Amino acid sequence: MKSRLNSGYEYREELGGKAAGMGILEYLTGRYPGASEDEWLARIASGRVLLNGIPAQCDAVLRQGQVLSWIRPPWEEPEAPLSFAILYRDAHLLGVAKPEGLPTLPGGGSYMEHTLLTLVRRRFPLASPLHRLGRATSGVVLFATDRNAFSIVSREWAQGQVLKIYRALASGSPVEDEFDVDVPIGPVPHPILKTVNAASPDGRPSHSHVRVLERRDGCTLVEVVIATGRPHQIRIHLAAAGHPLVGDPLYETGGVPAHDSRALPGDPGYHLHGALLGFRHPATGEWIEISCSLPPLLRASGAVNDRPCT
Repeated sequence: MKSRLNSGYEYREELGGKAAGMGILEYLTGRYPGASEDEWLARIASGRVLLNGIPAQCDAVLRQGQVLSWIRPPWEEPEAPLSFAILYRDAHLLGVAKPEGLPTLPGGGSYMEHTLLTLVRRRFPLASPLHRLGRATSGVVLFATDRNAFSIVSREWAQGQVLKIYRALASGSPVEDEFDVDVPIGPVPHPILKTVNAASPDGRPSHSHVRVLERRDGCTLVEVVIATGRPHQIRIHLAAAGHPLVGDPLYETGGVPAHDSRALPGDPGYHLHGALLGFRHPATGEWIEISCSLPPLLRASGAVNDRPCT
């Protein structure tokens, strides 16, 4: 793990109709809830907030179509394991093993260069991720290295034609050895981020198939096949089924954020691994499966109640 200053970043967006008529301070504090109004005043005063390329004033009223930029100076990113392993490579696709603790993509205001995307593009500049895994989730991440492959595999993904198998450590002991979870997933209130994805009757349709692999003392090793790919789907669905992932700081029984918790979706502690991806190759039509070695805690031992939950 390494920690050093990155190169900084320019957050840039063209304003839509919802921003029209809003004061710039009101918009920025809502758009970036991690910073206070006083912090934004200081950034505007230092000339790091621009409207159409010109330093903004703190009393500016926004208009639709304006380009709003915030030039963030270099910052020290949190430490992360800055490595990956190649699992599959050809002229069109790249499958890699993402370690636990490394974000797939920039986000959250903290990670920009300490990401899998940055590491992969240093070696494969044309690689584009076809999906993402949570920071604390390890396993297979698939990249396309040309536009046609990206388009074809993305379409297969959207149509549910990609096989996605995970391993997870769930709390408790499910009654059945196999079961389905079809709880819809959508945004619910959160004290810091305003909303996070969770079980919601107004959410999008979601489906997971769960199979018990090994029952342990107080927890259960499970395999999960997801037909959809909603954010945090496995964590939410197992919690909705009454078996939150062991160590999950956010989701509790019911598939919703724990009461009064200030945990964020990216916070670690749970045990989840993307074990296998299967799909039709975009160039040959051949069925391809890419698997990734399991962390020790997520390997079945062949015995019952002989392994700890953490």
